[in-house]
Amino acid sequence: QVQLAESGGGLVQPGGSLRLSCSVSGGTLNDYHMGWFRQAPGKDREFIAVINWSGSSTVYGDRMKGRFAIFREGSDKTVFLQMNSPKPEDTAVYYCAADKSIGDVIRGTAIEYWGQGTQVTVSS
Repeated sequence: QVQLAESGGGLVQPGGSLRLSCSVSGGTLNDYHMGWFRQAPGKDREFIAVINWSGSSTVYGDRMKGRFAIFREGSDKTVFLQMNSPKPEDTAVYYCAADKSIGDVIRGTAIEYWGQGTQVTVSS
C-alpha cells in the first residue's frame, strides 16, 4: 500500500528557512502530481503549491509564490517544500498530497493520497 510521509518539520525562527520533504513508501508515484497544503488551528486547510509529475510545471496558491518553493529531486522524484523567511502565521501542520489530476490537487478535492502531516512552528 502506497503511503506518503512528511518530514523536516519543527521549530524555526522567523526569517529563517526550513525544507520539508515528502517520501513515498510501498510503491512509486512517479506519474502523480504532488502538492503541499497546510492547516493552522481553527482554520481551513490551505493550498500551498503543486508540482506536476515531471517537475516541469508548478502552481502556487494565493500569496504563496516567493515565500515557498516546491520542487522534485532524485530518481524517485521526492517532493520538497522550501520555506523562506517564515512568519509566525505560517505555523501549521503541513501535508503533502498526490493525485493524477492536477486540478484535484489545486482544489484539494478527491485527492488519492495524503500524508499524515508534519508540524511547523515559527517562533522566536
